[in-house]
Amino acid sequence: MEHPFDPMMKMKEFGHENVYFFNDEATHLQGVIAIHNTALGPALGGTRLWTYANSFEALHDVLRLSRGMTYKSSAAGINLGGGKAVIIRHPEAKYDKAYWTRYGEFVERLGGNYITAADVGTKTEFMRHIASSTSSVAGKPDDLGGGGDPSPVTAYGVYLGMKASAKKRYGNDSLKGKKVLVQGVGQVGRYLVGHLLKEGAEVLIADINEGNIKKTLALGSCQVVAPDTVYDQGMDIYAPCALGATLNAETIPKLQCSIIAGGANNQLKDEVSDVERLQACDILYAPDFLINSGGVINCYIEVIGEYNRDKAFEGCERIYSRTEETLQYASTHGVSTHDAALALAQERIDKAKS
Repeated sequence: MEHPFDPMMKMKEFGHENVYFFNDEATHLQGVIAIHNTALGPALGGTRLWTYANSFEALHDVLRLSRGMTYKSSAAGINLGGGKAVIIRHPEAKYDKAYWTRYGEFVERLGGNYITAADVGTKTEFMRHIASSTSSVAGKPDDLGGGGDPSPVTAYGVYLGMKASAKKRYGNDSLKGKKVLVQGVGQVGRYLVGHLLKEGAEVLIADINEGNIKKTLALGSCQVVAPDTVYDQGMDIYAPCALGATLNAETIPKLQCSIIAGGANNQLKDEVSDVERLQACDILYAPDFLINSGGVINCYIEVIGEYNRDKAFEGCERIYSRTEETLQYASTHGVSTHDAALALAQERIDKAKS
């Protein structure tokens, strides 16, 4: 019986190189690793632990996410490709050292073509166990010489991308006095708020987690808004830093802002129609995979040698100029900022192939 989702056709459509399925009965470990493109280097991408309804859903997710990592790495200007892994949650799995060590063994079998890291549902401590069975892992704990939590670096890149966007829209990159709504103040969002407060921005925050709100308020004066009122707020800049797909047919017409620049992944629910909606509303959109690429830069510094946090922050500095370049490309070629970022990333990949 033919399933409406054809794995091979989707691989061809997205341009994937390899897809690997893995299964271990003893630990109830089951998942998929997708390698999208290795033209620039080994495929980097986190491991997502999620509850999927079926293997088709897991496969669709890993294909989509790994493709996004290719463009994120290229946009960041680093010599890594794009990959991703998803693990299907199992009610009997313990997610202990044995579980993650076994997963590391599967990663090791790929011979360095895929480098894993933490993602949704996984954390730095899991990388410690994975590192016991493979060297192809980034985001390890500090005591193992790893980059640890990449959130501070990611947030700094988002901040720089936001400033470059402000320069394009307002004529200068100062955020002082600008009203910025940060949706989601977990790790990345909270660090971003810190940068904004230091510059004198008027910061609004929204989060469904009261603990995150309390930690963020400890940084300085912020206005707390209810999560369900985010799109009713007047603001200069909207910074989505929680879940993806917050930019869609329902929310975009409600937005009262001139710039969108946030740390969330996959902010556009539909990369074609939602881009058109943003253009119709005259909202400058800073492509998410460009300005939130600090996380992959952090991993890259770890992968190429002895990790140094200062070097990771230095690597993020290029996000400002790359955002400027992307926005200028969009203006010059009459395309959306999203398409401009994709085009520039693809140019770099094509050069590596030639």
